[in-house]
Amino acid sequence: MPARLLLAVLSGVALSVAFEPVAAPVVIPFAVAGFVLSVRGLQARSAWLPGLLFGIGFQYVLLFWMRAVGPDAWLALATVEAAFIALLASLTAILCRNRWWPLWVAAAWVAIEVWRSGWPFSGMPWGRLAFAVVDTPVAKALPWVGSVGVSFLLALSGTLLAWIFVARGRERRVAAGALLALVLTTALPVAFPWQAETTGEATVAAVQGDVPGDGDDILYDFRQVTQNQVDVTVGLARDVAAGTVPRPDFVLWPENSTAIDPFRDAQTNGGIRTASAAIGVPILVGAIVDAGPEHVLNQGIVWDPVTGAGDRYTKRHPVPFGEYIPARELFTRQFGRLAEIPRDMLSGTRRTPLQVAGIEVADAICFDVAYDDGIYAQVSRGAQLLVVQTSNATFIHTDQIDQQFAITRLRAIETGRWLAVASTNGVSGVIAPDGHVVASAAPRTQQVLVEQVGLVDGVTPAVRLGAWPGRFLIALAALGLLFTLASRWLPYRRERDRRQAADGRAGSDLPVAATTASGGKPAGE
Repeated sequence: MPARLLLAVLSGVALSVAFEPVAAPVVIPFAVAGFVLSVRGLQARSAWLPGLLFGIGFQYVLLFWMRAVGPDAWLALATVEAAFIALLASLTAILCRNRWWPLWVAAAWVAIEVWRSGWPFSGMPWGRLAFAVVDTPVAKALPWVGSVGVSFLLALSGTLLAWIFVARGRERRVAAGALLALVLTTALPVAFPWQAETTGEATVAAVQGDVPGDGDDILYDFRQVTQNQVDVTVGLARDVAAGTVPRPDFVLWPENSTAIDPFRDAQTNGGIRTASAAIGVPILVGAIVDAGPEHVLNQGIVWDPVTGAGDRYTKRHPVPFGEYIPARELFTRQFGRLAEIPRDMLSGTRRTPLQVAGIEVADAICFDVAYDDGIYAQVSRGAQLLVVQTSNATFIHTDQIDQQFAITRLRAIETGRWLAVASTNGVSGVIAPDGHVVASAAPRTQQVLVEQVGLVDGVTPAVRLGAWPGRFLIALAALGLLFTLASRWLPYRRERDRRQAADGRAGSDLPVAATTASGGKPAGE
């Protein structure tokens, strides 16, 4: 067991290296194989321990940036995520008893990924295997099978590698052949990449206005945050008038461009109107909007220079314990710091794209980009372009901003769409459908990115499949678990029935020997 525990924790740390800031995805198959080998051969009741250590090594390092909120937040979130991997380890210990265990274990890995990406509360998708492959040939598979499908391919590569390690003789050759077949299958999208036809073009201006002070507190001087956005946009208008940059079709402001309701605060409203009138095109404003005395909304608002505020997108996945408090009375009693969040942010439900300057635009606000549902819904309903409005100010001095930007690039590849992202102080950029970063702004700078982007109507197979790959792999993992348990139970049942039958035959001989020929009564009666 000590060797297993050491292998588990080292493999977990190795998996974290696949993600930013190191970004070495080549370790993924080896890390997954190490996880499998650390629990294979154990009973389910003891396999959870190396699984937990693997999860601690992985999630504690991956989510180290959460210390910007507080050490308690980091430890709590990383421990919850590690607990999911502990459960996966127990499932893996059971599934490894079946002949087809590399398939079942890979399916179980993705089933746990899907589960923890949506639960508890809104889940935490960070650390999905697919999120590490944006700069690899494997990314070519994203438009075909989506992030869930790519995670499965990566997990399967690791389980097959583990099979090669434990197999002997002919079985090892079979395992190696299966891994080679998987590599060739994964390479097919490289030979036959998804090609999306561009049906139009647009010019987008993404504004990064920066955050005053140290840059990690959006509320430190929230009025200056808004004024920065206004000033950069007005400066853009001057450049457009001078002919030094092209006039954009619309301007993209980040999340929390206004930390106060622009419909209730005259100064904020006036600033937006000034910027809108100067540039003369719609601005997609990131704003906090009141929703009664106890709730707020985090919205992207299409602000037209003539008609004012119009179409809106509301953030679908507010951050639990950061933007709303589940079971508020219970948790604020236990953790007094949570009372610093006076109102709960409500979740949006919009599934259709925004209409911005005649363009169908799919919006995602901050962590929304890590979830499949909102982006898939808007693209499948006609979105021609993706935008992300984000405020990473809290994490500006951490690796979180690079991890999120990698996920953002993945979404461009997966949907076959151009993508523009505006952040308050980093990372802002414009991304092509192949994940290439066309333009980006350095963190902690004031900059506007004006780029011509393509508009795409075609829908990738990944978006068409939607949530079905995840559902299929959950069902596949459940089927593998059922087969494994049945294969263990049926031989036991047959053996028990055989013994009972044998005992019955042995017992039936006794009364025959002890009976008389007259009436079958026992001798002596």
